[in-house]
Amino acid sequence: MRFLFLTLCLLMASATSSAQPADPVILVIHGGAGTISRATVAPETEVSIRAALEEALRAGHAAIQDGNPALDGVVAAIQVMEDSPHFNAGIGGVFAADGTVRHDASIMDGASGMAGASTGTLHVRHPIQLARAVMENSVHVMLAEEGAEEFAIQQGLEIVPNSLFHTDRRRRALESAQERERELQGSAGYIPEQWQMTGTVGAVALDNAGHLAAGTSTGGMTNKRWGRIGDSPIIGAGTFANDATCGVSSTGHGEFFIRLAVAHDIHARAMYGGETCTQAAEAVIHETLTEAGGTGGVIMLDHDGNVAMPFNTEGMYRGFITQSGQVVVKLYAEE
Repeated sequence: MRFLFLTLCLLMASATSSAQPADPVILVIHGGAGTISRATVAPETEVSIRAALEEALRAGHAAIQDGNPALDGVVAAIQVMEDSPHFNAGIGGVFAADGTVRHDASIMDGASGMAGASTGTLHVRHPIQLARAVMENSVHVMLAEEGAEEFAIQQGLEIVPNSLFHTDRRRRALESAQERERELQGSAGYIPEQWQMTGTVGAVALDNAGHLAAGTSTGGMTNKRWGRIGDSPIIGAGTFANDATCGVSSTGHGEFFIRLAVAHDIHARAMYGGETCTQAAEAVIHETLTEAGGTGGVIMLDHDGNVAMPFNTEGMYRGFITQSGQVVVKLYAEE
């Protein structure tokens, strides 16, 4: 009997240690999924991207280690990526068909269930700040275009010329997409290529009180028109957080993430289906999304500090940092 008791204790200890890592992850980020391989990323660019991801992780980590809520960690990390020309958010956001850069963002607090989002803004310096302001200082969840910018001004957020977000690389991408569009008019019809549909930044954080938060920011789709909105500002598609399960931020072909409610589906499978959050994230990306014909990935962080970063593309800019400050950054599928 004593042997059986000791065995059960050891099994329980093992289960606990696997559920609660000794050095839990407290922040995970992504900088977009898509055609990312060693053949497509120049060595010097790779160095810069890895440095930017590490900077974002350390910024979010510092905010959490200072005793701030998970929301602060999410905003701090995403702001760094919004300031980098390497990612499709903020500076370096992709061009819409009219030659402007239009941003979408969202954020969700896993403790309260509150959320905020904005879409189609042209002049807000840090869209993730606007999403948080909508959540905390308005009675709404999502604001769009001129109304969102009017609210941003009232909130005292930094307003800048749209040209601040323009880069030569993104301009060339727009020109390439529009040239292909002109060539295909009158034939079988123009369908955007996969590279036009991907590119986002996101973060999920776990604070010292055990609360989760998630956020996502993007410039959207290259050559988008008609006020197209992807999954990034949509709660349950691009962003979701619940302290009982996990936080999720998505990146990929947004139309699929919207139809499949990818971020919420991961939470729901864990909440009601008995899966771990890691199992749920892997299944939703590699089964649900893939079988539907969608491409992309997610980052997931659960309330115990377990992390998952599944994707079905050639690569995804991604990384995490543990409570003690250990940083892991990855770009390619084989990493």
